[in-house]
Amino acid sequence: MSNSINQTSSSGETAPNAMRLLWAGFMAILAAGVGFALRGGIFGAWASEYHFTASQLGEVGGAGFSGFCFGIIIGGVLVDKFGYGKLIALALLGHIISAVVTFGASTPENAYSYLKWGMFIFAYANGTLEAVANPLVATAFPQNRTHYLNILHASWPLGMVVGAGASYLLGSVLNLSWKMQLAFYLVPTVAYAVMFMGQSFPKSEAALKGANFSEMFKDVGLLGGAVACYLVALFFGGATTGFAIGGVLLLIVGIITRFSFGSLLLFVLFITHALVGAVELGTDGWIEAITGNLFTAEQGKALFIWTSAIMFGLRFCAEFIEKKIGSPIALLVTSAILAVVGLRLASGMDSFTIALAALGVYALGKTFFWPTMLAVVGDRFPRSGAVAMSIMGGIGMLSAGLIGGPGLGYAKDRFTSEALQQSSPAVYEASKAEKPSQFLFLAPVNAVAGEKLEAAKKAGDQGTEDQKAIVAANQKGDRQTLKADSYIPLAMAGIYLLLLFYFKSIGGYKAVRIDEPADSRREHASV
Repeated sequence: MSNSINQTSSSGETAPNAMRLLWAGFMAILAAGVGFALRGGIFGAWASEYHFTASQLGEVGGAGFSGFCFGIIIGGVLVDKFGYGKLIALALLGHIISAVVTFGASTPENAYSYLKWGMFIFAYANGTLEAVANPLVATAFPQNRTHYLNILHASWPLGMVVGAGASYLLGSVLNLSWKMQLAFYLVPTVAYAVMFMGQSFPKSEAALKGANFSEMFKDVGLLGGAVACYLVALFFGGATTGFAIGGVLLLIVGIITRFSFGSLLLFVLFITHALVGAVELGTDGWIEAITGNLFTAEQGKALFIWTSAIMFGLRFCAEFIEKKIGSPIALLVTSAILAVVGLRLASGMDSFTIALAALGVYALGKTFFWPTMLAVVGDRFPRSGAVAMSIMGGIGMLSAGLIGGPGLGYAKDRFTSEALQQSSPAVYEASKAEKPSQFLFLAPVNAVAGEKLEAAKKAGDQGTEDQKAIVAANQKGDRQTLKADSYIPLAMAGIYLLLLFYFKSIGGYKAVRIDEPADSRREHASV
């Protein structure tokens, strides 16, 4: 992989090999989407084989997000100094090591650790790739970042479609082991490595201007750093040790930026992107399992493919839709409202047809969240180079791993156990897991044991009355989980509306140049 730099590319010009770089980045993120979908399709196998509860599955799946944070933030800081090629090679090595570690799971005693760390390494590699792809595409297409970043991230839902299809073929049709199913993600991994070989890479606007670490971090400052450091503290267990680590990292940010307060706008965007990660990726991690439980496993997979296909197609239409709506912020407001409506409808779906409509509305809403948020950061904070964009991506993924995935798993455990306690107290007492489920500061929940829940679902109509009671309670719990999930995009809609009013107050939304402040002067905006 070449580290040569195309010096002729500037903040106003499209890089000569821009399309080749776009599609290589597309394949890299597609590999991550394939791995994500394959993992979601084997949650049931893990629960049955290793006796996991939903909360434990959420924690293992969450590591498949949290590692991303470290990969994208570290990669974002280093990419302009070490070059894109070296980071791509590191990501390739990470994907291979991830497979070795994950496949080491063999017993209920060692599975949790092997799977969790295998997912963490997989996510770290994905984060490293996105630390390359996001600023690379933003730099290669400076005049239309929203459009091309949405195309770049169309690879994520396409990867989920491919992964879900592969999961069905390899698992349901060929009946291969979960390890054989998961190994399929190595195919697009090899493909992106080949596509990046021999390419030259343009420098970011900040790198061309000679910006140093201090200048790149100034817009992030103590405010933005506090968001990332809080999530890092949670990753290390919170309490004394975790918050000590988070505090030290925040101090380092302060020293790097000479204790710059940072941009209030970027702080708000970081907070909002934490919500994006929780609702989009957290929900994606569970949606196939939830719909498969409410209907059939095959219908659940079909619904997963349906929503992913909608996202894939729509992300190629971002430019057209943005122009019709007016600005990236207006697009985000509309998306959040649709996501709320879709999740509320999904919580009451009782037929496959209604599920197609409800989840279709939800897919319309979530489609533009992630890439459009990245485009806003690229437009408004050019001097941050890859740093702010990478930290934002890290915050979103870390939130998905620590809040979205485990939080929804906890909600499933809580609502299922409450429903079963209410309908069949004796069955609940006989089906409780040995260890309670916990999430952040919320009260522990004695969940239904994973192996008993999976056995009840597999028994279906042939199950005992006790097993049917467990399944009914679990379905009720899943519906309540989706309803609770809808409050996240509702909060996002409120924030986006405030941002829309802010930009209107300064004359409108417009991208700024590196020699201009990102969010202060009125003359930067145009109607």
